[in-house]
Amino acid sequence: MNGQPISGTSVGTTGRRGRRRGGVRLQALAAGAMLLVLTACGGGETPAGGNGGQGPAAQGGGKQDNAASQAVVTILPKDGADAVATSGALKVTAAQGKLTTVTVADSKGTKVEGEIAADGASWTPTAHLAAATQYKVHAVAKDAEGRESAKDTTFTTLVPKNTFIGHYTPEDGSTVGVGMPVSINFTRGITDPDAVEKAIKVTAVPAVEIEGHWFGNDRLDFRPENYWAAGTKVTVELNLDGVEGRPGVYGKQKKKVSFTIGRRQVSTVDASAKTMKVERDGKIIKTIPITAGAPSTTTYNGQMVISEKFKVTRMNGATVGFGGEYDIKDVPHAMRLSQSGTFVHGNYWASAGTFGSANVSHGCVGLQDARGAGDSSMPAAWFYDRSIIGDVVVVKNSKDKQIKPENGLNGWNMPWSEWIA
Repeated sequence: MNGQPISGTSVGTTGRRGRRRGGVRLQALAAGAMLLVLTACGGGETPAGGNGGQGPAAQGGGKQDNAASQAVVTILPKDGADAVATSGALKVTAAQGKLTTVTVADSKGTKVEGEIAADGASWTPTAHLAAATQYKVHAVAKDAEGRESAKDTTFTTLVPKNTFIGHYTPEDGSTVGVGMPVSINFTRGITDPDAVEKAIKVTAVPAVEIEGHWFGNDRLDFRPENYWAAGTKVTVELNLDGVEGRPGVYGKQKKKVSFTIGRRQVSTVDASAKTMKVERDGKIIKTIPITAGAPSTTTYNGQMVISEKFKVTRMNGATVGFGGEYDIKDVPHAMRLSQSGTFVHGNYWASAGTFGSANVSHGCVGLQDARGAGDSSMPAAWFYDRSIIGDVVVVKNSKDKQIKPENGLNGWNMPWSEWIA
């Protein structure tokens, strides 16, 4: 009986050890299965050469598709720069590659035009930048393998202490005569005319060559070689904001205006015959007797453009070098032909027989009229009502010199070869 418990104990102990060894076997089998799964996920069989599943690229040999681009983009001015000059400071270059995209725009999305060089090594703007404006630059370059490298920067241009604008004529939306030039008078004398002229664009439909000419350092006029064609649409773009017109003085104007050329009217005054023939679209529609400048105060010869119209105005000889010879407070139907005081206007103080027979004025072209400009049947009223700013009045056969092209809007008196020189 003593042996039974021992035997029973032995059997019991042996059973527990057997179960433990069975558990170890199961864990080993599970681990083996896991190893097979991991081997399958790792790519299957070991490649020939015995490198543990790593190909040549994984060992550092051969071409690497995810390598960084060798192209280096450089943008000047540096990111975050302020008080940047509006001309000459913006530059984008690429080393060890070629630029493919360069975009420069202000905070409103307005883009700056520019060009990538033929060799792809640089980009430069084709116009100046605006003052006191933030710009964002985005540039992309590719290396010899076609891999891209990009760079983005932001900078702000200077705030000018001294500025200028241009006062222009004709007005936006107006209809003017065929002789009307685009004339711009600047509030400061310009010492870099090329930069200012480059920032002004004048175009026409139908297209015609239009060139600018400077009169002194504060006036720039534009015109075609010959009078505008009737019906032409003209557009003027003033992109002066940021242009350094003189050292430390910048334009602050960005404006677009347009005007239309009306019918063609060119009137010819013959000072000797004392007549004015009004030609409309190639036909003489009226011949009007006139009085021109007296022998001691002759009228300029030349092509003159009507620049202002006044139904009634005051004319004082003291303002144009004639002292107190006259001061007429109610000159009717007056239209300015020169800055020095030449007008075509109504005359109510001379006798009716004067017109067409004698030259008695102080240099103006006079037409018979009624005081107060109230009689529409008078020749001066007829001509005034049928004239617009920009119409041409040509004076010939006067015993005077030709009017200077800068005296009024009278650049037509300058030969085209000299105008474009």
